[in-house]
Amino acid sequence: MSSRVLRKLQGDKELTDEVSDNEAELPVSGGARKKLNINRYDLLNQQSHSESEVKEDDNETEANKSCEGDNNHESVKRKKKKKKKKGKNVNAQRSSEDNAEVDEVEKSVREVNKLLGENYVSKPMASISKQERNIQLKKCILSIQHKHLNPNNELKRIFGSKIIQTEHKRKNRGTGRGHVKMTWLVSGKDTWPQVGKTGLSMMKQDNSPEHKSGLQYFTYEHNQSYRQVQNRFLEAVESLNPDNIVAIINEHPYHVDTLIQLSDLCRIAEDLAIAAEFIERALYCLECAFHPLFNIAQGNCRLDYRRQVNRALYITIFKHLLFVGGRACYRTALEFCKLLLSLDPDKDPLGVKLAIDFYALRSREYRWFIDFYEELEPTKNLSQLPNFAFSVAAAHFHLADGDLSHADDLLQDALLMFPGVLKPLLEKCSVQPDNRVSNHAFFDSKQSPVLTQLVLLYVNRSYHIWKESDLLPWLERNVNKVLDRVDKQDPIVKDYEGKRSKRYQGPMPKSICRHIILSDIKGVSPLPKDFTGGVLTFDPLPPDDSINIYSKPKRPKNTTSNSSTVGIFFRSLLPSFNPNELVGNLLEDEDGARALPDGEIGDGAEFGDLRRSVASLVGAMRDLLSHVPTPDVPNDADVDENDESDDDELNNYLT
Repeated sequence: MSSRVLRKLQGDKELTDEVSDNEAELPVSGGARKKLNINRYDLLNQQSHSESEVKEDDNETEANKSCEGDNNHESVKRKKKKKKKKGKNVNAQRSSEDNAEVDEVEKSVREVNKLLGENYVSKPMASISKQERNIQLKKCILSIQHKHLNPNNELKRIFGSKIIQTEHKRKNRGTGRGHVKMTWLVSGKDTWPQVGKTGLSMMKQDNSPEHKSGLQYFTYEHNQSYRQVQNRFLEAVESLNPDNIVAIINEHPYHVDTLIQLSDLCRIAEDLAIAAEFIERALYCLECAFHPLFNIAQGNCRLDYRRQVNRALYITIFKHLLFVGGRACYRTALEFCKLLLSLDPDKDPLGVKLAIDFYALRSREYRWFIDFYEELEPTKNLSQLPNFAFSVAAAHFHLADGDLSHADDLLQDALLMFPGVLKPLLEKCSVQPDNRVSNHAFFDSKQSPVLTQLVLLYVNRSYHIWKESDLLPWLERNVNKVLDRVDKQDPIVKDYEGKRSKRYQGPMPKSICRHIILSDIKGVSPLPKDFTGGVLTFDPLPPDDSINIYSKPKRPKNTTSNSSTVGIFFRSLLPSFNPNELVGNLLEDEDGARALPDGEIGDGAEFGDLRRSVASLVGAMRDLLSHVPTPDVPNDADVDENDESDDDELNNYLT
């Protein structure tokens, strides 16, 4: 071992001072002093050195001590000067390299921001065509963030991570996680059976006639075994026997349409937890069949709703976001709205734009919602929908920094265009209007049945937003300003009245009807009274140009004479069901029971029998879910279009 190290360790003051001086003169890099590289574990090897070797080292040190003392200071200075000169060149070279790297980083950040939708409004893409630019803008607006698809992440922000993790561990205690596949849309539960081969798959349509630049079209496929189960399910629905449907789920626990049907039964029985779990399992099965190129985060993957096999994904996503929103996870529900709209943003077959404003406001995503509105308004006329007219004004109110002039203008335009919103909204908010509002005829203006349903849909869903203490005084102030403009005969009042009388006429578009049916909001009727068709909850109101691979099986004759309450319910799910013929066809049974007319079924004995029958059926399904065997796997760690065209139909506002 070197004698200098030994002397330093033995407390040689001169050598210690020399070393400290040398350390002080060494150049400093990054604000940290460069220390001698001394391995303290070398002391363990000192026993291997003989005393003669130590003496020889000492003699050599004494002989060279004078030369070392004279040349040490000059050598350190020369090294310091060389490092200073070299440092200038290095710093100059490094600064140029850093600038180049910063330019590259800024360029990458700008590209990422374009993909995330932060700068797509301020910087138009002039180098590409208008059609391609619209496609890119939709992709930016509808891009999905993975973390917002998991409601547990939002619950952790609301209640705290410790509470959610503790509850999650308690539910998973004693169960294994080895067979659960990791997915984005839902988190598979350990009590679910293994997915295995369900017969579902997805293929990419490379030669699709609707193919556009930058878009990818996909479609689901059913193999022969899955088609047999699907035909059996359709026959079970036609048979009006719910036991046949339960038998299918016992044998095929991941048949999607059966899971959707059973979820509706559980919802009728007010067992929302089991109903939500059935939808999660159906969505889990559908995601396990995704094509490798089907990337939901990019916003450029399309699924044709006309194809019968594709509708299950639409229905399950819509029902899932309703359940998630019912748990106050509004940010997660908004992300699923974006996902559902990205599958077909042009047609929007389930009318998700009628609900996306509610979840955006409840999750306080005001800026994103305004950008979404400004980008789609020129082509989709979103301002002609009552929910957007009022919600955009509310979003500007929340973002206003003292200046409410723009928000006031938007709210007054909404009240002038849709005066029928005010009184139902105040009634839902338990607010008594003053005499001027209640006695004025403007807010009692006539409107078409279609517009009435749109207004009721918005009011019954979003009235909670207007209960905030800041919004009601703002609304009252602008209502008085609107009445002043009406009394002064502002020309815009007659203009909007003419538009209301010409628009919102004719039958309601099917996309809106599907939305109301699936939303199941009380007080909103999706179908006219003279509607003679039927509604299938797992495929409500198929499009006229539907591409089907399954045909409806023939139902046995004289089924209308069956007075079973459960049979009545299942008959209401059939396409040929006519509620107007129900009372005439059903005769009194042996007990004298008779079906009640519309509007009275809620108080009749038949409705109670229906509820009890459905409740017993749900109880059997709950037992089925609780006794699913799970593999014995040890626990792993918890992972954590234009406004001036008066002859446009209402459908143009959504498509």
